Amino acid sequence: MPSDFIPLSVPHLAGNEWSYIKDCLDTGWVSSVGSYVDRFEREFAAKVGAKAAIACASGTAALHVSLLVAGVKPDDAVVLSTLTFIAPANTIRYVNAWPVLIDAEPRYLQMDVAKLGDYLENGCRWEGKELRDRKTSRRVSAIIPVHILGHPCEMDPILALADRYRLAVIEDATESLGSRYKGRPTGTMGSLGCFSFNGNKIITTGSGGMIVTDDLALAKHAKHLTTQAKQDALEFVHDEVGYNYRLSNISAAFGVAQLEKIDAYKSDKRRIAACYDAAFESLPGIRTPEIAPWADSNEWLYTIRINAEAFGIDSRTLMRRLKDSGIETRPLWQPMHRSPAHRKATAWRCEEADLINDEALSIPCSVGLKPEEQTRVIDLIREAHKSAQ
Repeated sequence: MPSDFIPLSVPHLAGNEWSYIKDCLDTGWVSSVGSYVDRFEREFAAKVGAKAAIACASGTAALHVSLLVAGVKPDDAVVLSTLTFIAPANTIRYVNAWPVLIDAEPRYLQMDVAKLGDYLENGCRWEGKELRDRKTSRRVSAIIPVHILGHPCEMDPILALADRYRLAVIEDATESLGSRYKGRPTGTMGSLGCFSFNGNKIITTGSGGMIVTDDLALAKHAKHLTTQAKQDALEFVHDEVGYNYRLSNISAAFGVAQLEKIDAYKSDKRRIAACYDAAFESLPGIRTPEIAPWADSNEWLYTIRINAEAFGIDSRTLMRRLKDSGIETRPLWQPMHRSPAHRKATAWRCEEADLINDEALSIPCSVGLKPEEQTRVIDLIREAHKSAQ
């Protein structure tokens, strides 16, 4: 990369990472057990206010296991926002269930609660005590609200609908550590919550994830499945199909150090977002992220929307121009109802997500983004607008 390259979102190492990882190396505890795994789980649970936390190899692994312990069965239907990274849709297929894709709402880009309610009321029917999709006759068993870009979904009506229709709620909070909905941490309002510590997240373990829950029976089962479902460790007796989804002690040590800095990192993210908000407030054709009055966002990935007619060029053209100047940006994910991998999924009134996908562009917002780097990004975006007029 050129020396003046500005990445989209990269890890920031400003704490005890070296010290804790060296401790793992010095003591020889480098694999899937060790004091840092236990410490990371304990301190993470305390940080988000959950009774239990189970460290996993990835956020995807956390979602997969959560679906299993929540009781999702083969050929079930699981409701999911269409505007999301592909991981939750994939994990639904891992358990041989099927996604039902709900549109995003235009202000905060989260699952559209009104369309969710419309699907459950008009797209489903009761068969005894089971809710079934009218077209496929599949049992609808769970909802996965995905708190994309760090902004919480509107959880109260989602939880009310889940209670009314007897559905499990598995929060995909992989992007929203530190965010809150009406004062409640994301990931702690459903039956289970899942987090990711991929390299671009607000804190990282390089790769890793976490399940949180207040249900100790679910926590015990999740831990069992992530450790190969070993019932008798001495005689190697396994009572069900399990998975090697454990987080290493080295990765957990990394996570402990990163977690110690989460409040400072969130503050940095807010400062960066506020600077962008002010810079783009009067620039035609740019729509900056909105924060709901009930939301406290960790501002994970700053994402603007480009109206091509007003701005002068579309989001992808701007992306290419910024790339030519050494600035990394990216569009949002292809909506799941457009994904060739999930062409057999049910889509329910997915109109808004396509427009969001066309317009959205995430721009550099690493915790360690320097003021002069942010100024350069802003100036180049302004120049792109000016030159297009």
